[in-house]
Amino acid sequence: VVFGVVQGVGFRPFIYRLAHKLHYTGWVKNIGFGVEIHLESKTKTDFKDFLNDLQETKPPLSQIEEIILEPAAFLDLKDFTIKKTKEGKSFVFISPDISVCENCYQEMMNAVDRRHHYPFINCTDCGPRYTIVKSLPYDRKETTMESFAMCEDCRNEYVDPLDRRYHAQPIACPICGPQIHLAHAKTGRKIKGGIRKTTSLIKEGKILAVKGLGGFHLICHALNHQAVKRLRQIKERKTKPLALMARNLEIIEKYASVSPAERELLVSARRPIVLLKKKKDIRGISPHLDELGFMLPYTPLHYLLLEHLDLIVATSSNKKDAPIMKDEEEGIDALCDYILSHDRPIHMRADDSVIKVVDEQPVFIRRARGYVPYPQRVHKDLSSPRHILALGGELKDTISVYKNGYVVTSQFLGDLDEYQNFKYFEETIQHLTRLFEVKPELIVADLHPNFHSTRYAQKSGLPYLQVQHHFAHILAPLLEHKIPPHKKVLGVSLDGYGYGEDGNAWGGEFLIADYSSYQRFAHFQYVPLPGGDLAAKQPWRMALSYLMDAFGSEIPDVKALKKVRKNNIKGVMHMVEQGINSPLTSSCGRLFDAVSFLAGTSPLEVEFEAEAPMRLESAADEGTQQSYGFSIQSQSLPFQISFVKTIRSVVQDLRQNVKASSISSKFHNTITRVIASIAEKAKKEHGIDTVVFVGGVFLNKKLLHRATAALKKQGFSVLRPVNYSPNDESLSIGQIAYALQKERNNR
Repeated sequence: VVFGVVQGVGFRPFIYRLAHKLHYTGWVKNIGFGVEIHLESKTKTDFKDFLNDLQETKPPLSQIEEIILEPAAFLDLKDFTIKKTKEGKSFVFISPDISVCENCYQEMMNAVDRRHHYPFINCTDCGPRYTIVKSLPYDRKETTMESFAMCEDCRNEYVDPLDRRYHAQPIACPICGPQIHLAHAKTGRKIKGGIRKTTSLIKEGKILAVKGLGGFHLICHALNHQAVKRLRQIKERKTKPLALMARNLEIIEKYASVSPAERELLVSARRPIVLLKKKKDIRGISPHLDELGFMLPYTPLHYLLLEHLDLIVATSSNKKDAPIMKDEEEGIDALCDYILSHDRPIHMRADDSVIKVVDEQPVFIRRARGYVPYPQRVHKDLSSPRHILALGGELKDTISVYKNGYVVTSQFLGDLDEYQNFKYFEETIQHLTRLFEVKPELIVADLHPNFHSTRYAQKSGLPYLQVQHHFAHILAPLLEHKIPPHKKVLGVSLDGYGYGEDGNAWGGEFLIADYSSYQRFAHFQYVPLPGGDLAAKQPWRMALSYLMDAFGSEIPDVKALKKVRKNNIKGVMHMVEQGINSPLTSSCGRLFDAVSFLAGTSPLEVEFEAEAPMRLESAADEGTQQSYGFSIQSQSLPFQISFVKTIRSVVQDLRQNVKASSISSKFHNTITRVIASIAEKAKKEHGIDTVVFVGGVFLNKKLLHRATAALKKQGFSVLRPVNYSPNDESLSIGQIAYALQKERNNR
């Protein structure tokens, strides 16, 4: 039995061809737990040639996790066949949605091929998977292709084990498969001309909603500033970056620098959006930032659209903070001029994945299409027979399910305080638990009592655990990298907010941790968060809070504060002095907000999370080696890191008209030095040799690179998420890790 991603990837026909090549008889079939193979030979006894070729020449989309070998009765079979799928209990993995392969692309562009210019061409090596499957085992009747009856030609390909489309469940052609239709968004009137007409409308400056794999994209011409401006108005997105889709790499390289590692991601079958260093700006696409997000076409429809276009904006079709739309009935007509849709239903919505590369390794900003639902195996000592569901946090949420030694983590679900996202969260729980036949016996949630995910756990009627936010962050890469249960690490968990065990807003945390527990070894010194959540939206509030922390009530005259009304400044200072609606925070994200505002890189009010820190990062120069002072108060644990010296030095630099680029770089170097200093203390006092970087602050490429280099120079091993995001998307994975260790301790 072969266990792993072995259904829907051409595995059975591969086994059929391999058995024939090596002169074995027997059969292969899908079962609920993978693929079962019966092999016979009158001349061979060890089957080594088969097992070697199985591993070395397996289909490109397959992922073998385990092979179980057992003796079988000799049936004296005369041939090797492919048997019908066996019904029953299921735990098998499904491939993510994959970009169109080279063979299908060449057929689509061949004028004499029967699928010439057909936008739904696919085979066992490519095409939709996760977004169309309703349940496993992966057969056509369990996908959204169920209603499309195959024509005779497609049927012949489908049943031929030697054909590339043998049991390709989404198999289709212009005769029997899905069709596109173009319509006016407001009237619904059908328009002739299909893709060619769509292309001309984009060139005219119109905004199109185009149905893809996991939902609709909103598309316009990237170099038509008026179209981009109008798209921003429709999406209520003033400055948040927009994703770009380019016809080819040559187009991308006109506007951005592309390293070999970034190139590899761009052309991979996963086709994520990759954030690249700007070489030439494109007006209105990524204002105030030094990166552009590019992807290459990944569906046949995208390729056909871009035959006569170089570069388009391709952003998720959603209203502000809501999930991506997958059906026309969800209100897509309000967001565009025309709709290019099709009649193949999307069962599970999924955004594009977004990645940047740091030190030749990926850093996920958003993990979704192309990567979900690949499984994560846990360390053998953590394996448990129980089924577990982890719910993540509140923002940038994911859920994870655990069964039989594996964790499957959902796509990015968004912020659960938005009603539609919470429905998406519930929809995804139902989908993953049904797909993998998970019957949760235990639920894990965040420590925060008022998160929607925590309330869901409380109302579930099942036993549930709660895990502190930053502890869960640290456990996620431990599980990913299969760190053994008793290994202690220093977890550096830097983000905007997590509910602390003392009720304060944590976010600049250094925890000595293993799977069982943690000790708060150090943290950023608490400062007031004037206005609570409002302080995260208006960075000038945190600038004032840090100025008051450094200078008292006699705050210095700072140029950036001239943009703030005097009455507002007085009001916030009064709140801080009197402790009115000013909870305490140790948040690293809020410190970045404060410095960004003081340096003049942040707006008065941010439009999206981490906008101020992202602008500060973009401003930083690479040449500055200097840093600012800080102090560590070490009378007792936890150590407290004070940034009074930092803020005073920033103000001094501002008085001397030091550029924002230098201030930013010095600040990044300061945070790097803080991390290195605490790591040295952890090594000295606890013998720690491994440091884990987690939390949304480590999406900052410059900080992550500098801090990693500094710690490696000091002899530390540095771990960080590679297959998952360091932000709150990874909380559900860490929650699973904690629950598994709890189960282990109870055994």
